[in-house]
Amino acid sequence: MNQSCLPPDDLPSDQTTRMSEILFRQLEEATKKSFFLACDQMTRTLLCSCHWYFQINSGILTLIMICHNMESYRNIMKTIPHFTDKLKQFTNTAKITVSSPVDKGIPWVLSINNILPEGDLPSM
Repeated sequence: MNQSCLPPDDLPSDQTTRMSEILFRQLEEATKKSFFLACDQMTRTLLCSCHWYFQINSGILTLIMICHNMESYRNIMKTIPHFTDKLKQFTNTAKITVSSPVDKGIPWVLSINNILPEGDLPSM
């Protein structure tokens, strides 16, 4: 556990910390709902083909997608630039994490600022 160099009176109370965590979870859920509604039908179908959610850590919004099979993984990876464009409607700094099916590779973690435009991507 991290020891703070601040005196205990200067630290947030347990109640404040719990409330902050609750508010972050609510923000993540609201972002998930708004993001899904902002997507077109094809993107919604891709999202439904995997387990996905948002997480906020240190002020950075992360879209986490966990693929159940290699087909959905390949389709999601081909569409990363589209997901990036949608995320940019919500924040300037975000990450996308895509996990392949269990034991089929390591998760990709991509910053939305480092994604090539769709026309510049290598063919798969």
